Amino acid sequence: MRLPKRVLKKRRSLPKFVRQESWRYVRLNTGYRRPRGKDSRMRLQKSGAPPLAKIGYGTPRSFRGLHPSGYREVLISSLSQLAALSPDKDALRLSGRLGGRMKTKLYEAAVEKGFKVLNPPLKKEESGE
Repeated sequence: MRLPKRVLKKRRSLPKFVRQESWRYVRLNTGYRRPRGKDSRMRLQKSGAPPLAKIGYGTPRSFRGLHPSGYREVLISSLSQLAALSPDKDALRLSGRLGGRMKTKLYEAAVEKGFKVLNPPLKKEESGE
């Protein structure tokens, strides 16, 4: 169950939409804001200006927000959250706030139920201890 190649290709070709002049001023975050200035080069889409976010860049609704493997990505931090999920549709990401023992416990329970785990915990011999 992977995403179609056309969707993955479209995702890779998406430009990074940045806020106007965010590269110039430290106080401005790079998060996208629509340019609204009267003489704005970016709003007028002059050459050399960053691209504007437009409807044509969108991917099909059925594939939006999915992991490249085709699964819906779900962050979990306890065993009780596994009960409401489906191994056919959901891939798990173990919370970073968990300790090593709990991560291992969650990982083993998830693999037993047939889930795909996107960030499995490291074994002791892998981590160099």
